[in-house]
Amino acid sequence: MGKKEGVFDHQLFRKSADIIISKLEKYLADSSTRGLALTNPYDLSQTAKDIMNQGQKNTATYNQEKLEAIIDLYIKTGIQVYSPGYMGRQFSGVIPLAGLIDLMSSIVNQPSSFYEAGPLPNVVERIMADEFNQFIGWAPDSFAMVTTSGGTLGNLTALLVARNEKFPQIWSEGIYALGDKYRPAIAMSEDAHYGVCRATGIMGIGENQIVRLPVNQKRQICIDKVRPTLEAAEKQGLNVFCMVASAGTTSVGAFDAIDELAQIAKDKNIWLHIDGAHGGSLLVCDQLRHKLKGIEKADSFILDAHKMMFLPGVCTLLFYKNKKKSYGAFRQNASYVFEKVPDIYTQFDSAEQNFECTKRPLIMNLWVLWALYGKAIFADKIEYLCQLTQEAYQILKHEPDFQTIHQPEVNILCFRYVPSNLSDNLLSDFQLAIRNRIKEGGNFFISKVEIDGINSLRVVFMNHIINISHFHKLLYEIRKTGLELISET
Repeated sequence: MGKKEGVFDHQLFRKSADIIISKLEKYLADSSTRGLALTNPYDLSQTAKDIMNQGQKNTATYNQEKLEAIIDLYIKTGIQVYSPGYMGRQFSGVIPLAGLIDLMSSIVNQPSSFYEAGPLPNVVERIMADEFNQFIGWAPDSFAMVTTSGGTLGNLTALLVARNEKFPQIWSEGIYALGDKYRPAIAMSEDAHYGVCRATGIMGIGENQIVRLPVNQKRQICIDKVRPTLEAAEKQGLNVFCMVASAGTTSVGAFDAIDELAQIAKDKNIWLHIDGAHGGSLLVCDQLRHKLKGIEKADSFILDAHKMMFLPGVCTLLFYKNKKKSYGAFRQNASYVFEKVPDIYTQFDSAEQNFECTKRPLIMNLWVLWALYGKAIFADKIEYLCQLTQEAYQILKHEPDFQTIHQPEVNILCFRYVPSNLSDNLLSDFQLAIRNRIKEGGNFFISKVEIDGINSLRVVFMNHIINISHFHKLLYEIRKTGLELISET
């Protein structure tokens, strides 16, 4: 067998898989507290180049030593998502079995936009839609759910449906078809994710046509100010066709009042979309589902299963209340993939609802875990992490040198370290300096966020290994780092 054919050899696959699995097993077994060992990107680039077979014209022979070096480099240089020192981002260490299913999907390579290419993924996408609908309550067969490659793409797809519903001529004639009569606009929270703002630019709406809805002290959309804000926008010539609310904002994890916003949207005849990328997964939690009250009244919403359901990135579920309207985002004819006369197979295709033509079988990682363990495997972990966040908040409230910013609603907690000898004008930069030095130290990885123009420390509890003792250790590290910074000035 030649070298080219050898790379497809099943025995070589098994040999390589054993090496990778063995190293990953050791990685998973390491419960030490560590954060992110940032490497100079130019040094890392050189290390990667040194491993490569540069300048070699012919296919090189299999090199186990190089493979192991690549695996070690990959594991070593990334965020240690399984470590209790990891408290910084909204992706987590995945349930390992999901990683193995992801490997299987990569090998069998079944794109899931069309049934004939990926029969099982297309079937289980429908099954999982019905499973989630147990917690939503829509009439059977009246709604739709499709998977998309990430929350930003899911939001964009839903907003395209909303735009085309209100202004159907834009798809074929462009935004100029509206002339000067209409200025399409989207209303969203002051704290909306930047991906929603990005979507307005992609769609040709423009950021100047974003109607910013004021937030209250809890960083939720202030209900009392929604109608006046929308009416003011109308007087300025803006035609608001969609309102975007959040179920778990990225900054602080705030949940907007969906039930009340749904009534306003209904009265104004505008589409209501919920960006539930982070908090939408609370649907599976009996104790926390109330935070999504009114979700069944939304026209569309997303949730990222690669966040709070602990799956490999990415797997976003996009829901529509009206199944027929879910086909409104895209309108193409392509005889090489689309069938003019649907049959028993093509009725399971999702390509006409998706931006992607070749789409990974994203649903498989979720479905396999759900099939084996049910919803409890997700709900128990979510509820634990949210409870842990509440405990951490209570600790901060009783620490005089820490300032709490908000009462957490989910697993995101923002606060500031404010020692008595710190000048007010240094408060914002001080938080950023603490965060950066802690990151450089390599024991913890936390993030930061601006709230009301002042930097804050931001912790996201995504790892079920974390307990309250690890948070106490983090506070010790923050104090130690902060006092060192003050002594250096």
